Amino acid sequence: MFPCTCPPPCMCCVPMPFPVHPWMTGDNQGPESIYEMAPMHPESGFQPIFPGIYPWHPPAESSRGMTPPPGYMPAMAPASPPVTDYGGRPFVIHIEDATEQNDAFRSSLWTGSQLQVTLMSIPPGEDIGLEIHPHTDQFLRLEDGRGLVQMGSSPDRLDYRMPVSGDDAIFIPAGTWHNLTNTGREPIKLYSIYAPPNHPFGTVHRTKAEADEEEEEGHR
Repeated sequence: MFPCTCPPPCMCCVPMPFPVHPWMTGDNQGPESIYEMAPMHPESGFQPIFPGIYPWHPPAESSRGMTPPPGYMPAMAPASPPVTDYGGRPFVIHIEDATEQNDAFRSSLWTGSQLQVTLMSIPPGEDIGLEIHPHTDQFLRLEDGRGLVQMGSSPDRLDYRMPVSGDDAIFIPAGTWHNLTNTGREPIKLYSIYAPPNHPFGTVHRTKAEADEEEEEGHR
């Protein structure tokens, strides 16, 4: 995954299962346990945070007292993987890039037992559609585009109206009617967080029409 000059077999370039560390289970506290458990790089003496997922990372000074060599660059999150539902497992992604690259009306990115992240792309002149989630709080974060968000206690009383654009966040309490309409000339690119999840695992709606059709079938 990350080319190196290590003699084979080398674990820094081989994808590995996500390790379970004591600090995740409450048996220990602090990041030092990660460094203690990760295998040491044979050349540099550094250790990865998660083998096979990140490049070699220097140990915490409090743990080893070592410093990186000249020219060392901190590990970065991996390039955006294909958009699919990675729920139920540890996962890292550049959320801004993933959101901007998504062209589907709705695509679930991570669905767990307590929350769900979806990516959305709303074409100019279209909207999400007036809806309500009785038991689910929702968070929307716009990366690109501009629009109008409406919220209220009933479909005919959307008293809260606010223009929104890139970098704005929208908070929608459970039991609130809401809609977001694209009033600009470019697609709105956003990601949404539902708590608890609102859509089935692996949901992909290429268009709003597809989403509406699936919702109608669910009510039959």
